[in-house]
Amino acid sequence: MPSLFDPNLIKAYAADKQALENTQIPIVTVFGTYREDVKGWHGLPEDESLSDIVLSRAHYSMAFGTAVQAWGGRINKTKAWLVDPTNYVSSRQWSQVSFTETVGKTIARFPMLKTAKDLIDRFGRTKLPILDSITPPLLFLTEKIHKPFLSFHIATGNILLDHGKKVLQVITDPHVRYDYLKHAGNPNLNYCVFDQGTKDELLEKAKLAGLEINPNSIYVTGPPVDPRIVACRDKKQPWRSGPLKLCLATGGLGTNKYELLQIIENLAPTLRQHGVKYQLLVYAGTHADIYHAVENMAKMQHIKLGKLDDQKAELRVIYHPQIVDANELLIKYGFKWADGFITKPSGDMAYDAVAAGCFLLTLKEWGEWEGVIRQRFEELGISRQAVAEQLPAQLISLTSAQHNTPSFVTRAMSQAQRLPSLYLHGAENILKAYRKFVTSAS
Repeated sequence: MPSLFDPNLIKAYAADKQALENTQIPIVTVFGTYREDVKGWHGLPEDESLSDIVLSRAHYSMAFGTAVQAWGGRINKTKAWLVDPTNYVSSRQWSQVSFTETVGKTIARFPMLKTAKDLIDRFGRTKLPILDSITPPLLFLTEKIHKPFLSFHIATGNILLDHGKKVLQVITDPHVRYDYLKHAGNPNLNYCVFDQGTKDELLEKAKLAGLEINPNSIYVTGPPVDPRIVACRDKKQPWRSGPLKLCLATGGLGTNKYELLQIIENLAPTLRQHGVKYQLLVYAGTHADIYHAVENMAKMQHIKLGKLDDQKAELRVIYHPQIVDANELLIKYGFKWADGFITKPSGDMAYDAVAAGCFLLTLKEWGEWEGVIRQRFEELGISRQAVAEQLPAQLISLTSAQHNTPSFVTRAMSQAQRLPSLYLHGAENILKAYRKFVTSAS
């Protein structure tokens, strides 16, 4: 067992290992840390004030949402259990984790550095320095388990396959990285993919690389969305009049910070007027700098910052230093309330927003896969690209009816209500695929 700082974390490590060994569906991913929540889930003391290291909301929310689907209600360790080995990186190797987060956050806040990030993407996620540090705890957590693992990150899947484990690997976006082909053709590996187009791409890239994948080992499931978010669509009606409720959302690393602040600044004169046209809820996630920047802007623009439970407030902010709590607040206050989301077209926030019955205005993309996601939702008539520097004018246009044709916002929300079922039942379909894989692998 790696050397850890915290005695209660050592206990949580042992409890996580035991829970993973005894559960029906062992789930693995890499998104960052949630050490205090893990302690709480195992009945140990936790500190809500400590900050998590977060590398990706998507790899948390998709994995956790699938666990929620398996649980059917409250957390049930017997039905499914989720681990991220990042929680248990040794004190000797911890600098690799904090360095990776620092680099990611810096690139996310300075667009000129994105070229370096694109080079990292081309170089391959499986070669990043953090991966050496998560391997020992991942292998310790999984050493006694012989049933297949459900993997939501390519790194966890490839590490486990390297050591002879069986893996159902979820390709969460309509985009196939070559990292997913490392073990192509391995009988211990099956895939879940976004849609038929993603399956075609996976088979094509394998063939071009001189590899063979059995098409029957690839399940078309749709994207994994937390069923609690899908339920938010049930009572949502397309906007036709009154204040337009907008959620402005950053990503796990704090992406699009300055676009979001520019939008708030541009909408500020409207927010100060009587007869409010727009209400804003900003999801700052675990990023204190974004939270304080919104706070300061509200003061400068003389806009009252409302409490989260005040649904009539012109401006509110969701912030928590820990990803589990931040995500729960977003589900509670964001998806059920919002008419639309302004966010990058990521493989979590975009899927979640549309599944909740919202329209999308997309910000600058973080990678080529997000361009593919944006195109998917534009083709469905649910999304358009945001023009951050001219958003007030853009919103006037998008909320205006055209003779006998409803506004774009009304039509987009109506389209979200008619979303293909694949976008709504991904978590359920992934669990069905897992059970099939278990049967075939036994």
